[in-house]
Amino acid sequence: MHFSPAQLKVYFIAGSQNTNHDVDELISIVEQACQNGITMFQYREKDSSTLSFEDKVSVAQKLKAITSQYNVPFIIDDDIELMSAVDADGIHVGQDDTKIEQVISTCSDKIIGLSTHDPNEVLAANKIDGLDYIGIGPIFATNSKAHVKEAIGIDSLVNLYGLANHPAVAIGGINLNNVKEVLATDVDGISVISAITKTNDFAKTISTLKGEL
Repeated sequence: MHFSPAQLKVYFIAGSQNTNHDVDELISIVEQACQNGITMFQYREKDSSTLSFEDKVSVAQKLKAITSQYNVPFIIDDDIELMSAVDADGIHVGQDDTKIEQVISTCSDKIIGLSTHDPNEVLAANKIDGLDYIGIGPIFATNSKAHVKEAIGIDSLVNLYGLANHPAVAIGGINLNNVKEVLATDVDGISVISAITKTNDFAKTISTLKGEL
């Protein structure tokens, strides 16, 4: 799938650890999120996930069928083997995950994203050929991931986005109460976990994250 910065607009991330290990609920939430306008989805089985590799493949195949139906790019978090097994559209890695050089050499035809947190990481990312986008964050404090770095805030987001030569998505603790601050910056999109996994109104939540409400 061809990458466009517009696909970062509302970038939803989730795995079974975000739905109390209820795979059926995860699949249902992703379908509703796609129906209501998310622009990218990342399947992330990390932290307290209990799924075997075979289980992950099974879940990923179901999720890919849904995202394909809505033309939403399907990204796998830090697992080249899983990405290959389901022919996902792309892969995203953090600074402490699979080395980005390895990802680019093996996944050059895929959408490739890299997490960044500070000026040195953004400037290093600028030199990487074959990288499609970066994540910048965590913007605010978050409980959706384990081992999260300290929140950087809006001013740092603006500064890091100004240094970057790749499209960038803001991530970390973004919710309906603080999203306006993020939307006031030039960043290409917003990435969320719990804002969508815990919503009772997908249409309103996703429209708000897009800046439409």
